[in-house]
Amino acid sequence: MPDSKARDTSDKLIVAGREFNSRLIIGTGKYKDYAQNAEALEASGADIVTVAVRRVNLSDPKAPMLADFISPEKTTYLPNTAGCFTGEDAVRTLRLAREAGGWDLVKLEVLSDPKHLYPDMEETLRAAELLLKDDFEVMVYCSDDPVFAKKLEDMGCAAIMPLGAPIGSGLGIQNPVNIRLIVEQTKVPVIVDAGVGTASDATAAMELGCDGVLMNTAIAESKDPIRMARAMKHAVIAGREAYLAGRMPKKMYADPSSPLAGLI
Repeated sequence: MPDSKARDTSDKLIVAGREFNSRLIIGTGKYKDYAQNAEALEASGADIVTVAVRRVNLSDPKAPMLADFISPEKTTYLPNTAGCFTGEDAVRTLRLAREAGGWDLVKLEVLSDPKHLYPDMEETLRAAELLLKDDFEVMVYCSDDPVFAKKLEDMGCAAIMPLGAPIGSGLGIQNPVNIRLIVEQTKVPVIVDAGVGTASDATAAMELGCDGVLMNTAIAESKDPIRMARAMKHAVIAGREAYLAGRMPKKMYADPSSPLAGLI
């Protein structure tokens, strides 16, 4: 059955004391343009968009700006450190983001090999510690390792974001056992980040008890991003409802819906 963390009467996603109606977070990369991104956001119902500070135009008025299409007053911008491979780069990037937009709720990711983009957990831990000392609220991308996840939570991170599969792979959750272990041990939100490919992957994450799902490529690189965004909205809701309802037990043999005794 669902644990007490899941039984909030309002059932809102709460991160660092902030309430969000949607448990789906989407990105702002790989779309045809900002207009398509904004349309996908509306279809998804998401309240939060991740913003790759090193890649998205936030300040050059001579070029299309994200804020002209997705209002930071209506949607929570979550600056992230996509493309950072050292703790120093990540910390510097988020400090610049705070200076530019006043953001203190941030997503930390420190990558390792460009081929698989798994997080460098030693650098991630080091960067998280520096950011927490600098009064950031840190949502942190990490490996699906319950040991590292616990260390990050104990440090004070606002949300633990284990990967489901390599970034942009669309493979779906490859290690549901570890994701479930992380969910069971963690008191702050657990949000699957990376690897979702289609709606059933998002539903599977939510049925494991995750508090949310973050995705970008699954929507942006689908044939119809707007329709996929809408599908993801419903997938996250369905998975959450199924988790809260508590699934039936799995059985080795058939169990008829209507009793076989007393048949005419």
